[in-house]
Amino acid sequence: MAQALNLVFCGTPSFAVTLLEKLIASEFVVSLVVTQPDRPRGRGLELAPSPVKNRALELGLPIAQPDKIKNNQEFRSHLSSINPDAIIVVGYGRMIPQWMLDLPRYGNLNLHASLLPQYRGAAPIQWAIARGESVTGVTTMRIDSGLDTGDILLQREVPIAPEDTAETLAPRLAAIGADVTIETLRGLQAETVQARPQDNTKATLAPILKKEDGRIDFHRSAEEICNRLRGFQPWPGAFTTFRGKNLQVWAAKPAKREASRGELAVQTEHLFAGSGQNTALELLELQPEGKKRLPARDFIHGYHPATGEKLG
Repeated sequence: MAQALNLVFCGTPSFAVTLLEKLIASEFVVSLVVTQPDRPRGRGLELAPSPVKNRALELGLPIAQPDKIKNNQEFRSHLSSINPDAIIVVGYGRMIPQWMLDLPRYGNLNLHASLLPQYRGAAPIQWAIARGESVTGVTTMRIDSGLDTGDILLQREVPIAPEDTAETLAPRLAAIGADVTIETLRGLQAETVQARPQDNTKATLAPILKKEDGRIDFHRSAEEICNRLRGFQPWPGAFTTFRGKNLQVWAAKPAKREASRGELAVQTEHLFAGSGQNTALELLELQPEGKKRLPARDFIHGYHPATGEKLG
């Protein structure tokens, strides 16, 4: 039987926790977990650990949280002393410096939540849904000095259901990705997995999300708006303004009717907004600024919107 691989795991978000658990449950040795420093969160801005740190503590694993890594001699010496066979990187949130890339014999291996070279960047799950894809997937790759440009090791396709949001799709991709990463490590050890370069001519980007990405543009079609709403959960969501105040849209669907772009149309207990390409959006769940979430029926009864009133 092959000797267990000695690994360093670098990750921060919930998406990475699934793989960490899978590695621990398999034949691999995780000698160190590297994650981002604790950050202020919540109304009190108290320091809070990352999801990966929380799980590593529960599993009794050694943890490092360096502020910087590129020129951090102490951290470099620590990793060199571990002498890992591979460094596993999942949503760590730092560019990996060359000295780390050169350290392990199998390299730095990344699990990315897309079918590279599609959706390179920080938010592949969100942008794949927002752009109306019906299929996405996971990729293991060997990290190089570029942004998600390294050689591909293994890939697996995953369908996107019409009702999927980023919150429902991410756990499925994390679970499938964990299995693919285990398969990749075993394949590298058995020399049955061969790296292949990405086709850079087919690359698309999935940049980090900004608050403004959630602002509804009623020049877009109803289907496009709904896709973005699904993709941008839980943040930045989808929002507009109503009577000068913020209005969050939590649920909507394309509707078979016409209305002027950005204008409301009220039909008994149903609420519609005109959108691009002669389409309309049925608004199903709304949250006025400073208030709780409401089904459209309650919003109509409470705020008495008039047909022809403008959003945005």
